[in-house]
Amino acid sequence: MSKKLSFTVKLLGMAGGVFLAAFLSLLAVWFYVQDWLKTPLQISDKGYVYELKQGQSLGHLANDLGVAGVLHHPRLLRLYARLNDANKVHAGEYFFPQGTTPESLLQKLIEGDVILYQVTFVEGWTVKQALAALAKLDSVEHLLAGKSAADQLVLLALPVQDLEGWIFPDTYSFSRNTSDVEILQNAYRKMRSLLDAEWEKRAPNLPYKNTYEALIMASIVERETGHHSERDQIAGVFVRRLQQGMKLQTDPTVIYGMGDNYKGRIIRKNLEEPTAYNTYVIPGLPPTPISLPSAASIKAALNPAPGRALYFVAKGDGTSEFSDTLDAHNQAVRRYQLNRRSDYRAAPPSAVEN
Repeated sequence: MSKKLSFTVKLLGMAGGVFLAAFLSLLAVWFYVQDWLKTPLQISDKGYVYELKQGQSLGHLANDLGVAGVLHHPRLLRLYARLNDANKVHAGEYFFPQGTTPESLLQKLIEGDVILYQVTFVEGWTVKQALAALAKLDSVEHLLAGKSAADQLVLLALPVQDLEGWIFPDTYSFSRNTSDVEILQNAYRKMRSLLDAEWEKRAPNLPYKNTYEALIMASIVERETGHHSERDQIAGVFVRRLQQGMKLQTDPTVIYGMGDNYKGRIIRKNLEEPTAYNTYVIPGLPPTPISLPSAASIKAALNPAPGRALYFVAKGDGTSEFSDTLDAHNQAVRRYQLNRRSDYRAAPPSAVEN
């Protein structure tokens, strides 16, 4: 064999050895990374909470977890994510339980599996109560607190002149630092969608000019209903009173008009005081809703029960006595006077305490 050929063989052998060594090194690295991806992070049994803020990258989280001693090799996490096109993560507050691995941590970040908080707006609440519930939550970004009603409407940017009644009562989930504006906008859209859908299925010949008047009626039905099965009957009473030109004469509207002056009881004097919401004085509907109506109350207002009853009074057990005539109603009032709940009474002035 010539010297030249011998040198070539030796060179190829060396190259092959280098290639093999490199291959084995890469293989070792690959196995190490696979093992590292499945190795639990240094997290206690209480778990670990981390907030990745808007504008921050995976690198911020990796560095912070590295400094905290939770994640070993933070640079490796960034490199692995970049090579696997997995570095687009969602901002938010995350909870990592004990047993979390770099692989499951990254998956949680990619999916945006953030901690969710909740707020519940209760059927029959007012907007004031809904805003108060939001104001108590430190997980919410407060943009509306301390603002006037007019300024709140500007921030909400909703096509309404008064927010009352437009917030659908439900439980809403949200991530930390979601604004109260965003939550209320979502609740408004839910109410708007439901109201429009039910309006299309409404009964004929209802005394409403538009969906807003139906919303007002639904809010009254919500506050007057003592038992859920009676919503459509109560709606029927109020619809017939409107159709016959009678005043609604419903206490919850009076109470709403009294505002902070209401101390848990109303008397004849309150029923005679002229306010925009006193339906013992004004004809027709009040100018705005008086509460957050449920889906059931909206359906009842748009599909009231047929009948002839024009009056009802609470029995004291959560149900009502319905009457076709004033005489029959006054008898029912006397029968249930001691057990009557003022919040559910729908009696004319002649049947109210002095």
